[in-house]
Amino acid sequence: MGLMQKAVETYDCHAALAGVPDAMRETLTPISHIIKEAKIEVTIDANGNFVSAAAVVKDKKSERDESKTIIPATEKSANRTSAPCVHPLSDQLKHLIPSSTGHHDLYLKQLSDWANSEYTHPKVKAVLKYIESESLFDDLERCGLITKDEDGNLNDKSAKYLVRWRVVGVNENAPCWEDKSLFEAFITYNESLRKESGSALCMITGEVLPIIENHLGGIVSIPGKSMAKLISTNVEQNYIGRFQTSSQALTISCVASQKAHNALRWVVANQGVIIGGRAFVCWNPKGKTVQNAMHSLLSVNDSQEKAATPSDYKKQLADAVNGWKLNLPDNEDVIIASFDIVNDGRLSVTYYNELRASDYIDRLAHWQQTCCWENNQFGYQSPLISQIVDCAYGVECEVEDEKSGKDKKRKIVADEKIKKNQMQRLLHCVVDKTPMPSDIVQALAHRASMPLAYNNINRRKILFTACAAIYAYRIQAKKEEWTMSLDKEKKDRSYQFGRLLAVMEKVESDTYTYTDESREPNAIRMQSVFCEKPFHTANIINGRLKPYFNKLSPSSRAYYRSLIGKIMEELSNYDDAQLNRPLGDTYLMGYYLQRNELYTSKSNETKEETEE
Repeated sequence: MGLMQKAVETYDCHAALAGVPDAMRETLTPISHIIKEAKIEVTIDANGNFVSAAAVVKDKKSERDESKTIIPATEKSANRTSAPCVHPLSDQLKHLIPSSTGHHDLYLKQLSDWANSEYTHPKVKAVLKYIESESLFDDLERCGLITKDEDGNLNDKSAKYLVRWRVVGVNENAPCWEDKSLFEAFITYNESLRKESGSALCMITGEVLPIIENHLGGIVSIPGKSMAKLISTNVEQNYIGRFQTSSQALTISCVASQKAHNALRWVVANQGVIIGGRAFVCWNPKGKTVQNAMHSLLSVNDSQEKAATPSDYKKQLADAVNGWKLNLPDNEDVIIASFDIVNDGRLSVTYYNELRASDYIDRLAHWQQTCCWENNQFGYQSPLISQIVDCAYGVECEVEDEKSGKDKKRKIVADEKIKKNQMQRLLHCVVDKTPMPSDIVQALAHRASMPLAYNNINRRKILFTACAAIYAYRIQAKKEEWTMSLDKEKKDRSYQFGRLLAVMEKVESDTYTYTDESREPNAIRMQSVFCEKPFHTANIINGRLKPYFNKLSPSSRAYYRSLIGKIMEELSNYDDAQLNRPLGDTYLMGYYLQRNELYTSKSNETKEETEE
């Protein structure tokens, strides 16, 4: 019950925010209330007289969805399906106007009971008086908000429109979905009704309180699957052979259940990352800012100096850790959880952990310090786990640019069903300090060995990501010693062959600077074959380099021949059978580091020549 207890604690710490609108965030729903999407807004005065009506239109430019409306709901109405059941105040049009279905009578009785109770509210009385006048249908038709069918009745589409209320002249004209006094009136009224039901031990609070059987859904809000439930008490399906009733398995009080579900919905909506119906969320119950495990501890901004060396990166990461720990004291808790929508009605917890803040930050820092590499002009970085999955299992396709919404770019994107499962595994690696999975490393190495399958930007991204993952896997799982700087004497066959591939590529590409040549060098075009038969393929590539060597300056020619000779000297320590065995993933690190040094040296030489 750790998750539910922490969720109740979260709600209690933020109870003052319940029902308070926020332009940038989802609103925390008060207990005994739910959030629905309203289609029509009706304004009346304190005496129940019609004033105006308007359609609730979603503003795509706005950060906040104005159609989302907090409405009172009973235990049954909050979980209603096709059974006759109505909300106490705001509801669909088919319940608000007289009809042959009998829904209107249920609505009118429920509204009357509340309005005539000791927990009534002026706005409730005004709405009741207006509903009793039976003029809503005509008023909305006159405003052009609904249409009739051939028989003069409300058409099926309009019947499902949810109506919300605004009562002017009461409580400074605050709309009903933002009026805290109205919220409190219904909460106390609903609690009075619960006293008539039986009480039992609440397994969350440890108190004897009125219990609930129909728990809320919608923790992860996705169109078409918004009612997926974390707790279900369907006896026939879930308890046969174990319990005779749901109460034998679980008893939770009404208030605790609603607090927990509303708090979880709130943190998922505001702090969660949702992929393929699975939500990943990290939060502090008291509301302290917590970095999601999916993201970097380092702030992302243009003013931040790029880490030019591994030491610079470690220093930046250490400074970031100290900053996070100042804002998030050691005694604070961090909750890490993921929820997956199994089907339309079921929600499962696929991961849960509670950590002290200092432990959580240290674990994020450990991951980002071990899974990192130089990312070209961006300096040393740790790839996001979403990028790792995309590069390992994605395909290159055209995707709309998030900023413009119009321009399309070729990006590597993984299928959401695959992505959510693989990100779950990497989340476990980050939070629980387990090694990088070997199959993900193999997938990345395979993709990085097929550069012709991707454009230049994506192949660089895959190579950077692959090297970071290989480096992490080697030092975490294999307990090997590796550095992120070039080691020319590294006793690793694959590493040295990777260096050789980089030099052969550079020899040919250097001659392109004097021509308009745009084709790929032989080393790139044969890289996938090189991985399988390195020595044999290296001889083929080297044989094709003769005309390119002739185009180089004498000094460059001598430099490259000398470098190839030194690499072959290192490889001479292996026999012929070993030389032609398929390469391991470490060849990519040797390739990257040697290639990076060659291009850096070339850039420095050009700069010196320009200065002279």
